[in-house]
Amino acid sequence: MSSPVPPSSTGPSATGTSPNPGGTPAQHLSGRRLVLAIGALAVGGFAIGTTEFTIMGLLEEMRTDLGVDYAQGGHVISAYALGVVVGAPVLAVLGAKKPQRAVALALMLVITLANLSSFFASGFGWMLASRFLSGLPHGAYFGVAAVIAASLADPARRGRAISMVMLGLSIANVIGVPFATWLGQQFGWRSMFLLVGLIGAATLVLIRAFVPDIPVRAGASIRRELNALRRVQVWMTLLIGIVGFGGFFAVYSYVSPLMTEVAGLSTSLLPLVVALYGIGMVVGNILGGRLADRSVMGSIYGVMAAIAAVLVLFPLAATRPWSACLFVFLVGTSGSMLIPPLQARLLDVSPGAPSLASSLNHSALNTANALGAALGGAVIAAGWGFTAPATVGAILALLGLGVALVSGKLERRRAAMDTPTSSEVRSAEALRAR
Repeated sequence: MSSPVPPSSTGPSATGTSPNPGGTPAQHLSGRRLVLAIGALAVGGFAIGTTEFTIMGLLEEMRTDLGVDYAQGGHVISAYALGVVVGAPVLAVLGAKKPQRAVALALMLVITLANLSSFFASGFGWMLASRFLSGLPHGAYFGVAAVIAASLADPARRGRAISMVMLGLSIANVIGVPFATWLGQQFGWRSMFLLVGLIGAATLVLIRAFVPDIPVRAGASIRRELNALRRVQVWMTLLIGIVGFGGFFAVYSYVSPLMTEVAGLSTSLLPLVVALYGIGMVVGNILGGRLADRSVMGSIYGVMAAIAAVLVLFPLAATRPWSACLFVFLVGTSGSMLIPPLQARLLDVSPGAPSLASSLNHSALNTANALGAALGGAVIAAGWGFTAPATVGAILALLGLGVALVSGKLERRRAAMDTPTSSEVRSAEALRAR
């Protein structure tokens, strides 16, 4: 089922412009200009994905160098996630009255400086603060980048434009994270942050060169952005992401012991497993954007059902190495297919205030990360085995599908209430005839 046509989908006007998700006319780009603009934004996503995930592979080196235990080392990862959850709504609201390109540049500047700060961090406290600062712009950057991409692309290709921005994050899991991990192992764990800082600096140049200067949205204000939080459909969409995507993280958080203890793979092959997951994310991200262009809510229904099906079958597939690897790929594919339609849905249900709602999607996904990891760890600790998180994930995916179905039903009911009945139409025609 298709969602209502958003402001960004009203079609081009006679002047060749059309409203963007925030209500400000934006010139559509096409061909090489559109590719360069979205590509510049995607490079920023590549930098963010690299800094977010590489530290997990270099945790031992960092912990030893800083002289902290494993629990404190884990706090460095948690600090980044906390920064994402806190920073997404706060920075999106603060940037409401600023030009979108300027906001994207400011956020990427913070990311660049925060990673350079991590490179120079001489103690645990400094590192903790730097990682929290690195996480603050994460959600807000992807939020404003999605709004810019949706504004610049033709309405019929909005979902694909959003997915291409997110593609940078997916490619980071295939190329950026493995390379940065190798770099950190060869030249010291701090070198990873220097690499991300350089990528961030390059992103600043690319955005300045190729992303057009979009005017401030008409009527944009902090109050208007905050009004998005009063919309039930915004919260329901975020809940779909938290619950449904939590199932994805319930499995991926414990994929290493599952693949070694259950599937019988050697630990030396775990980088291949991670690569398969990353390739799956790239494929799923592309497919999710195309599906969102056909039907936003329809794609959410279908993807949630696909995630549940994959996770239900995963425990059976995990008993053999080849089938376990196949399903790791499918988990990555099905999970990442959900992100573009969720991002598009948030733009649809928050007319006039797209930045906050779009940014909150990444707060929701990081909350899903914490929820899935916690529930997956709980069933393992209860002695149910390393395949139990997949069952938990399937249940969460079905709950997410249930939330999506309720959301769609409420939307249809409201649409029916807003549509005049035939008797009302006849009465209005009679009055006009008089």
